Amino acid sequence: MERIKLEIMDMNEAEPCKVKDEDAEEQRGLMELKEERQELNDIEENHQEPHNFINGEKSVASPHTDKNFSQKRSLVKTSFTCDQCGKSFMRKGVLNDHMRIHTGEKPFTCLQCGKSFTNKGNLKLHMGTHMGEKPYRCDHCGKGFIRQGFLSYHVRTHTGEKPYLCDQCGRRFTRRRLLNEHMRSHTGEKPYMCSQCGKGFSRSENLKIHLRIHTGEKPFRCDQCGKNFIRKRLLSDHMRSHTGEKPHVCVECGKGFSLKENLKCHMRIHTGEKPYRCDECGKSFQFKGKLNHHLRIHTGAKPFTCNQCGMSYTQPDSLTYHLRSHAGIKPFKCDQCGKAFILASHLKKHMKAHANERPYFCSVCGKTFSRLDCFKMHHKVHTGVKAHECSECGKSFRRAGDLKIHHRIHTGEKPYKCSHCDKSFSQLGQLNIHERVHSGEKPYQCPSCERGFSSSRTRLVHVRKHCTKLAKCAAFNAG
Repeated sequence: MERIKLEIMDMNEAEPCKVKDEDAEEQRGLMELKEERQELNDIEENHQEPHNFINGEKSVASPHTDKNFSQKRSLVKTSFTCDQCGKSFMRKGVLNDHMRIHTGEKPFTCLQCGKSFTNKGNLKLHMGTHMGEKPYRCDHCGKGFIRQGFLSYHVRTHTGEKPYLCDQCGRRFTRRRLLNEHMRSHTGEKPYMCSQCGKGFSRSENLKIHLRIHTGEKPFRCDQCGKNFIRKRLLSDHMRSHTGEKPHVCVECGKGFSLKENLKCHMRIHTGEKPYRCDECGKSFQFKGKLNHHLRIHTGAKPFTCNQCGMSYTQPDSLTYHLRSHAGIKPFKCDQCGKAFILASHLKKHMKAHANERPYFCSVCGKTFSRLDCFKMHHKVHTGVKAHECSECGKSFRRAGDLKIHHRIHTGEKPYKCSHCDKSFSQLGQLNIHERVHSGEKPYQCPSCERGFSSSRTRLVHVRKHCTKLAKCAAFNAG
């Protein structure tokens, strides 16, 4: 009888948390512990073949013992309130355990490994790991557990049983704690607060992960490259960069992605969805990054600065392309004339000159263009629109880029520096022409005498002075 009494007291004192998750369970506070205790007790009390929780042997529970147990539980009426957070408890012992959450006290220490715990029950469960005691075995897979309640949780993975139903959306759960966490998605409750920044979370696990942002802890390490991550899922996503696995496949075009989020973003190309809207002008974008880039047009922010000439840009790609002008890198080369370009788009535009494609036709004067932007700019000649005005002298320009270049006359800015000498220029085109003096390059050739020139302007001067018949040709003057 004394043994049964001890068993009942131990069962009420023990807190049902897995040993390896001890710290996470303690962070949940009494709210979660109380739910878990009640659930485990219900499971273990209703089990058809009660076990002795000390040695795992079957014991005989007499009707008299059951009666005493029921009476003991019915006597718990008094409420004990925490003066730190206002939570109330039915037993003073539980309040004492709860207070250790605030004080951080862990008075129960394992003599074998030195690990400490807030209550005696968790220490007792922990000691079972040293002794290897797992008396409760799963009939399906043979896995052992230190408590009957943990076995009951596990068996549901085999049976598919989900006894806890959400009355809001009908979703079912294997454990009461999971249902309670889910209910917070309906109520909006976030009881777990970060002591560093005050951010709230609905689950204690999410708070624990969030705290790593403040501590810098990254416990999950890639064994391929040594990179560390704050979450196991992020490590799993990262491992696909080594394996090349792309499990998330687009049903529209078959393209694969390593991350589910990337597939979701990709699907907007097919659906046309543009969920990110600019509050300033109403323009919408498929991706948040594109909206952020666009907003810099309104704010004027140019966070990406060249450390060689001080030029700033709204996007990192623009800075990368600009740096090629300093390094002289022109990776995109025309296979017909050998001319090289900094950008692939510039080569694409250039190729139309070889193909003699001029699909853009001006209905006012009949002139044709190979590029849409040139056609639009030409059209402003007829409309007379010069929307970009200099605040210094009042001169107006058709293009914002022309105004920007003009403004350097007032500021004296010459951001483009020659890599061969100390000379600087206000325009990139001027720098390119100048550098041909050093390289000896003469890409512009007179079609009459085959003489070469470093710029189209000097070639035109030559043609008008020495090749008068060619200068009269309208096609040549048109460019």
